[in-house]
Amino acid sequence: MPTRHSEDGPATPPNRYRAHYPYLALVAVVALVGVVPACARAAPETGAGNPPGASVGCGHPSPIPPGVTSRRTIVSGGISREYLLHVPYDYQPGQPRGLVLSFHGHKRTAAYQEELSGFSATDAISVYPQGLVGTDGETAWTGAPYSASADDVLFTSDLLTQLRQELCVDPARIYATGKSNGGGFVGVLACRMSDRIAAFAPVSGAFYPQVGVCNPTRPVPILDFHGAADDTIPYDGDKAKGLPSIPDWLSEWARRDGCTTPPSTRAEDHGHVHITQWSVDHCGAEITHYKIDGLGHDWPSTHPNLDSAQPTVLDATPIIMEFFSHHALARQ
Repeated sequence: MPTRHSEDGPATPPNRYRAHYPYLALVAVVALVGVVPACARAAPETGAGNPPGASVGCGHPSPIPPGVTSRRTIVSGGISREYLLHVPYDYQPGQPRGLVLSFHGHKRTAAYQEELSGFSATDAISVYPQGLVGTDGETAWTGAPYSASADDVLFTSDLLTQLRQELCVDPARIYATGKSNGGGFVGVLACRMSDRIAAFAPVSGAFYPQVGVCNPTRPVPILDFHGAADDTIPYDGDKAKGLPSIPDWLSEWARRDGCTTPPSTRAEDHGHVHITQWSVDHCGAEITHYKIDGLGHDWPSTHPNLDSAQPTVLDATPIIMEFFSHHALARQ
């Protein structure tokens, strides 16, 4: 049996493994960053509902040394919040960059998520927010029954506003991904921040029922990964915890995105990976799902990582980067 670390188990110390990603990641990053005009100066953004606009931070030097990861703070909702920020080594203040938010799972940390997901190895600005300690004494995000009372959607909005004021961010190419409870929070952001985040990629997502309705302002592109052998967030759901099955969760997004035909499914990697897709030709946005046989509650990787010493058949991170590269908000 593979050695795995549950979201409910002890955390593995950061820096135990280094991720390695194939050439696909480089191709995806070129498309993600793109060649776009330098940002114009604009008034600061405020609030979660702002439409995309020019990034104030263009033309200014990076607030942290490029090529390294720095721990930073921001006050949101009257609470001091932390996050890790990585600016690519070749960052240029006049060249707008895509930005990836990567949210850690229950009981985890921003440092763990950086090591696990590996977006700091790409050419995007990568951001790893830190969740607050919830009702069970462990870190968590809004949407879970054990999360703190703080508004993590407001935190995300305030964080994006600050980053766009300090860095040359392409406002049309801001993305969100996350693991487990962090993946579930990505689902919350898809409902509430589709006007500021272009595409969403939960991994092993814990999609607890939310407070309030889900009314995204536009059809939302979603890429989802889940292990068929996940016994922490079961693929078929957990009624006792209020967790839907992954197919049911995806079907709800297909409905929201206006899909008019059923999805197609194909098998790859000798039948171990089942890819379900709702075509953009019949939906308002692309929805793609990877079901991976034999995979537990892990971030998929062909190399050992913090979640598992046992590799699986694919690397999620470059696939996520490629997916993001195909989606952008309409420029205004």
